[in-house]
Amino acid sequence: MKIFLLVPFLLLLIFTPAFGQLSDKTGLVNRFDVETSGYTFEIKTVANFDVTDHEFNKDEKRLTIFINSGLENNLGEVIIPTRLLSGNFTFYLNDMPHNPIIKSNDKISFITLNFTGIGNNKIDIIATETFAGIQENSETTDDVVIDNGGCLIATATYGSELSPQVQQLREFRDNTLLKSESGKLFMSSFNQFYYSFSPIIADLERENPLFKEMVKITITPMVSSLSILNHVEMDSESSVLGYGISLIILNLAMYVGIPASVIIGIKKKF
Repeated sequence: MKIFLLVPFLLLLIFTPAFGQLSDKTGLVNRFDVETSGYTFEIKTVANFDVTDHEFNKDEKRLTIFINSGLENNLGEVIIPTRLLSGNFTFYLNDMPHNPIIKSNDKISFITLNFTGIGNNKIDIIATETFAGIQENSETTDDVVIDNGGCLIATATYGSELSPQVQQLREFRDNTLLKSESGKLFMSSFNQFYYSFSPIIADLERENPLFKEMVKITITPMVSSLSILNHVEMDSESSVLGYGISLIILNLAMYVGIPASVIIGIKKKF
């Protein structure tokens, strides 16, 4: 029954389009790992170009991404955990200075790339700090996976990784779902399933802005209801289960009960 807690979050992810505010040709999703000093950091990109390889130099605090594009105009988003790279950033495109848009919080740096050039290109991302908040691990046999990526789906609806709604969902994931064993199992399985079809949904969203607005109107009550969990104590599996079931009942009332009552009322009048 613990899985019931995850239903609202699952519905939010399934019925929300993925990725936002990219060009009409954007839709390639790349997720690759940077392994260094006993840790594994996941980097995420959503772009209209393909990531073919990458290199990381911890001494230079530099991440190099090799890409291949079949389009002249290239647009992409790169999400880097701040535990890997943070501080002030310098960027180079094919060894020439580049100035992308970058936004950061305490968990991620969200970089928007916009450049021209068909074929192979190289992007160097250099930071002033690395391993922020963690210690280097000299033993590399059992790597620890560090995944501070954002909620890509909610980003499509609310426009930014740093929007309040996305921050709220991230906190719900990190502070609630990932604090319980059932939540960890769910997120592990769901991530593999979700990223197998999300680019297709992203294309539908970009083709139909009206549909995107309808989705925003539909999911906003659900997102708002999740904020309730930020004001209660959830320090045990039983409390997580109890509040989760209560949240499910609330969402069923909003999305099923109220519309059903309206329809029944209309039928009685006619």
